[in-house]
Amino acid sequence: MTQLDDRATIPGTLDSYQHVTVRQAGGNIGAEVSGVRAGGDIAPEVFAEVRAALLKHKVIFLRDQQGVTDAGQLAFAELFGPATKPHPTVTGDGVSVLPIDSARSKANSWHTDVTFVDRIPAVSILRAITLPPYGGTTVWANTAAAYASLHPALKSLVNGLRGIHTNLFDYAAERPVVGGLDTRQQGYRDEFRNMEYETEHPVVRIHPETGEPSLILGHFVKSFAGLSTTDSRGLFNLLQRHVTKLEHTVRWAWRDGDIAIWDNRATQHYAVADYGDHPRLLHRITVSGPVPVGINGDTSEVRKGDASHYSALLAAAG
Repeated sequence: MTQLDDRATIPGTLDSYQHVTVRQAGGNIGAEVSGVRAGGDIAPEVFAEVRAALLKHKVIFLRDQQGVTDAGQLAFAELFGPATKPHPTVTGDGVSVLPIDSARSKANSWHTDVTFVDRIPAVSILRAITLPPYGGTTVWANTAAAYASLHPALKSLVNGLRGIHTNLFDYAAERPVVGGLDTRQQGYRDEFRNMEYETEHPVVRIHPETGEPSLILGHFVKSFAGLSTTDSRGLFNLLQRHVTKLEHTVRWAWRDGDIAIWDNRATQHYAVADYGDHPRLLHRITVSGPVPVGINGDTSEVRKGDASHYSALLAAAG
C-alpha cells in the first residue's frame, strides 16, 4: 500500500485548519494552500498552519502571489529558518536567490536539492517569474511514502546503506545534449562544477521534525559505499524507479503568481523540459537544514569540499 494512512498523526501536522484553506492535490503528496500572502509579516498562528501543511503534504502551492519580490520571498523563507546562500558553487544574486533560468540550464532529472554537501537544505521556495506558453511543469515525489511502501527485504537492505553524492555527476548519462551546449549553458555547467563536493549520506534519514524515515537518493548519487559501480547503478535504478512511481508523485502546472514550497528532506523533484526554446525563469531560495541522521543513528560525512560558506551548521533536532 503506497498511500500514507492517518497522516494527521505525523508530529507537527494538522487534520483541520482555522486560518488557511488546504486542498489536497494528490493521494500521497501535494496540497494547494489559500488564504495567505507570502512575506515576512504572516501572523504566527497562520504560519504555523502553513508549516503544518508542508510537513503533512511535503509540497504546497500558493496561487495568486503576483507582486511578491525577491525581498518578500526571502522574508517568507526565513520564517522557516535561516536562508542559505544561493548555492554552494553558483553565485546567483550573491545573497540568497538562485535564478532557475532555462537559458542557462534545465534541471530535467530527478533530484533532491544540494545533496552533495553535508547540510542538505530543509525547505525550498520557488517563485514563478517568466513562464513558457505551454509545458514547463514540475513533478515532486514523496520519498517518505516511497520508503514506507518498500518491500520489507528492501527496507532491510537500504537501512544499512550509505550513498556517495557529488556535484560532478555525469550530466550526459542523465540527459545527453544533441548538438552541444551554447556559451551560457557551458558557462553555467562550468560554474556548477568549479568546486568539487562529495558527501556520504545514509540512504535512509530520519526527518528531524516528523520522525518519518525517508530516502536520500536522486541524480547526485555517484555510488553506494562498498558496492561496485555496476551494482551501485543497478540498485540505484531499482530504488529510483520506486521513488518516482506515479502514485508517489504530484505534477504542478505553473501559472503566473505561483509559489511552490517543498520539504527537501522528504522529496525529490523533476522540472519537465517540454517547452522548446521558450524562456522559463523562476527564483529559488533555500532554507538551511541540519546534517542528516540515519535510521541507525549514523550521520552524513564530508568526503570532499567545505560547505561552511553555503549555510550555517544547524544542530540536529532531538
